[in-house]
Amino acid sequence: MSVDTLRRELARRPLLGDGATGTQLQQLGLVPGSCGELWNATAPDRIRELHRRYLAAGSDLLTTNTFGGTTFALGQHGAAARARELNLAGARLAREVAGDAAWVLGDIGPFGGLLEPLGETPATDVTAAFTAQAAALLAGGADAILVETMSDPAELTLAVRAARSAGAALVFATCTFQKTPSGFRTMMGTGVAEGVAAALAAGVDVVGANCGTELTLDDYVKLTAELVAAAGGTPVMVQPNAGSPIRRDGRISYAESAAEFAAAAPRFLAAGARIVGGCCGSTPEHIAAMRAVVKG
Repeated sequence: MSVDTLRRELARRPLLGDGATGTQLQQLGLVPGSCGELWNATAPDRIRELHRRYLAAGSDLLTTNTFGGTTFALGQHGAAARARELNLAGARLAREVAGDAAWVLGDIGPFGGLLEPLGETPATDVTAAFTAQAAALLAGGADAILVETMSDPAELTLAVRAARSAGAALVFATCTFQKTPSGFRTMMGTGVAEGVAAALAAGVDVVGANCGTELTLDDYVKLTAELVAAAGGTPVMVQPNAGSPIRRDGRISYAESAAEFAAAAPRFLAAGARIVGGCCGSTPEHIAAMRAVVKG
């Protein structure tokens, strides 16, 4: 599956993303709070299995298990020195499963801190970490880079530009929003139009939103419309959580069902989304339920 084919298909029809990685790995035995990226080396069969489930559900795009794959994030687990190894492995596992049936998105999440001057981390150090991660993902077979769950437009910009400098021909970028009295905003106070403008200025090919604090599917439909209005023709990707997390008997669950995702899918498309998938709490069943609508 070539990048040029991905461009053509994205222009021709809506695409179906995949769903959650972290919460699904926990279902496969990952201890909450532990380093899921290590499983790319220590439990590759479980990573392959997750990708296979999403491919069977109809996903056009498989996301690598590398959300926390920067040296900064891995350093919290004593694995900073293994960053290239784990990102290469994550991309190769997704590529192996995807074959010619799906495209692979190399996943880059936030580095886990605050940039100067709000924090203590220099932009040059973060750029180097993002560039190294993107280079490893591309070397492992990723077709495009997905920069996701961003709250700070400055960090998003660094990640997108790092992906480009590493050689990415296609870069997706999504922010995470919450509802406030003044509308949808990121944790850093960034509004939808501002976040989209930053992504477009950085040079993304696809812009959108994923995750989101206490956002319902109805909220996500409204957010999609705002993203589309701000994007000015650039394709929009939406990947909502399966509702807000609910803690019960020491376990976290998500209330929105696969049927509710299926019912929301035509509304996302009507609002202008070109890629629809899921984030925290979503499962292969959620993705399969949307398949007939998105790919019909």
